[in-house]
Amino acid sequence: MTAPRDIKASCHCGAVTLTATLPYGFTDAARCTCSFCARRQAAAVTATTASVTVTKGADDLSVYSWNTHTARHYFCKICGIYTHHQRRSDPAQCGINLGCIDGARPWDHDPIQWTDGINHPSDAD
Repeated sequence: MTAPRDIKASCHCGAVTLTATLPYGFTDAARCTCSFCARRQAAAVTATTASVTVTKGADDLSVYSWNTHTARHYFCKICGIYTHHQRRSDPAQCGINLGCIDGARPWDHDPIQWTDGINHPSDAD
């Protein structure tokens, strides 16, 4: 089993920064096939929701949700970069944009797996 990993992440312009704990490190990097994620295309890794702390720029975050409004997708209002989202499949988890994590190199994790968000029970969000 992979040891948990504490990370720092930021949007492109640096207005938003966050910290989180990844219980699986980078081993579960994945993209989702739901209607929203398929368009966004960012690979994400799992963090525990309780561990995610916005350390700078909370007022610079915009949130997008729809349908059940359980999933909440966070973006920097200034540069538009998706930083993280709270998952509908398990609200105790957040997906952290792998490309936002300090020192991460998403291309080192290819091929990145896909999760089946299209067939998530009820309408995906």
